[in-house]
Amino acid sequence: MNLILFLAGVFLVTFLVGRLLERIRIPWIFSALLIGLGLAAYNPFKEITSSEQFIFLAQLGMYFLLFIIGFEINFNEIKRKRGFIIRTTIAIIFAEALLGTFFVHYVFDVSWFISILVALSFATVGEAVLLPILDEFKLTKTRLGQTILGIGVLDDVIEVAAVIVMTVLLGTTAGHAHSTIWVTLTVLLVLFGLTYLFTHLKNKAGKIHFKGIASFFLFVIFFIFTFIGIGLLAEAAALGALLAGMALRNFIPNKRRDVIDSEIRTMAYGFFAPVFFLWVGVDTDIGYLAKFPLLVLAVMALTKSTKVITSYIMGRKELGTHRSILLGVALSVKFSTSIVIIKLLFENDLIPLTLYSVLVGTTILFKFVVPFLMSYLIRRWKIKS
Repeated sequence: MNLILFLAGVFLVTFLVGRLLERIRIPWIFSALLIGLGLAAYNPFKEITSSEQFIFLAQLGMYFLLFIIGFEINFNEIKRKRGFIIRTTIAIIFAEALLGTFFVHYVFDVSWFISILVALSFATVGEAVLLPILDEFKLTKTRLGQTILGIGVLDDVIEVAAVIVMTVLLGTTAGHAHSTIWVTLTVLLVLFGLTYLFTHLKNKAGKIHFKGIASFFLFVIFFIFTFIGIGLLAEAAALGALLAGMALRNFIPNKRRDVIDSEIRTMAYGFFAPVFFLWVGVDTDIGYLAKFPLLVLAVMALTKSTKVITSYIMGRKELGTHRSILLGVALSVKFSTSIVIIKLLFENDLIPLTLYSVLVGTTILFKFVVPFLMSYLIRRWKIKS
């Protein structure tokens, strides 16, 4: 079977299973996640799902979802609540990183510095997995949705900082490490500089003449790919996709935002996102869960309880009891980007196999537990837009 026929089958099964999920108010897109989990257990199409073409399409799905997240962020809401969002982000990351550091150091006998790096990287959030849930229940533009997305953006900055530290740690020579750091910092400066520039050129795209929706769509794709391409130079493509959405939201006139909101969202959800979530599922290694079940559950309980308790303490007055708890549940979702640093540490013999396996296993559980738990709590507590 070739890639095209494989995708045809995936889209059909995603559609059919998605119809069943919608009956229990779970976003249909997660049917692709379930299909991926099934293929993780038994995959007769391994040659296809491990091919460069499939992975490229899956990564585009992630980038487009991150772009939509950036595009949906309301700067006025962020500015109005920036104190709360910054305080909450720092409190959540600090609390999980602190407890995680002690856990990693004493349970797995890892040095303090590596323990801090592991805990900090594992405290980050996979916000791309959350967007379909927020969209399904029309919570994206609410105070809760904007808080989740705002924390996710600040979280990505912390993740990039951790990558820079890894660059220093794993540099083969002082000159090579120094050179790589400067390239990374330069790329980040360009990305944030472009975002700042386009944000302050508000609605200037209205002066550009577009011959219909097609030409405007091409301009948007060019905009997105430029940010992603620049980000790739420093392994920060995900951050580039987020910033592209934030910059474009303020650069284009209001009357054209509906075009992006409909056309890009349709393309992302209708084609790329199912491939992305299938990739998330296929990337699962069931063996990790079976090999260290108790440690995996212990790490999962520690992480989730820390996130939920800290979110409740920080957000109960601002968001209320149910929404602050839901914030903690949402922010506990992990994704493959959160274990990139952990994988690098393992490949360089800086952490043991047991720690690496447990963290990957925990990531796997969070990818599946959080979306379904969020959908259940939103329905149970009748949280509405």
